[in-house]
Amino acid sequence: MGIYPTVQAQRIADDEGLDLVEIAPNADPPVCRIMDYGKFKYDQAIKAKQARKNQSKIETKEMKFRPKIDVGDYTTKKKHVLRFLDAGNKVKITIMFRGREMAHPEQGLTILERLADDLKDVAVIESQPKMEGRNMHMLIAPLPAAAKKKKEESSKEEGTQDNA
Repeated sequence: MGIYPTVQAQRIADDEGLDLVEIAPNADPPVCRIMDYGKFKYDQAIKAKQARKNQSKIETKEMKFRPKIDVGDYTTKKKHVLRFLDAGNKVKITIMFRGREMAHPEQGLTILERLADDLKDVAVIESQPKMEGRNMHMLIAPLPAAAKKKKEESSKEEGTQDNA
C-alpha cells in the first residue's frame, strides 16, 4: 500500500476491522501487513496439525530366539516378525545364548541367516549379525517399496471412511 506512519497505518487497519502485523521489523522502513491475525494463527495451527498427522513414526520391535529353537516355534516367531514388518516397523532379531551354547555361536548365525533368507522378499538387513556379550543381534527393516505401498493403502482406507 505504500509507506505510512505507524499511527495512520493502525487507523487504516482499524477501519477495515483487521490487525496491523509487523512482518520485517529490521527492514528500513519496517514492513507491516494488514490482516486478521486470529485467522492467521488458526491457519498455522491447522497446517502444523496436518504435518504432524502425515509424519510416520518408525518403531523398532524386538523378537528373541534361542539357538535350539524348534521348527514350530521358529515359524510362529517368523509370522510375528512378518506382522511387524507389514506394519512398517523395524525388527531387531536377538539370539540369546546360555551356558554351553556360547561355544557354538554358528548355530545362532545359521538361524539369523535362515530368517533373513525367508524374509528377503519383504525385508532388508540393516545391520549384519554381530555378537555382543551373550546375545547376537541383527536389525532388519521393511523394503521401501513395501512401506510405500502400505502407506498408500492406509491413506485409501481413510478416504473411504470419510465418505461413509
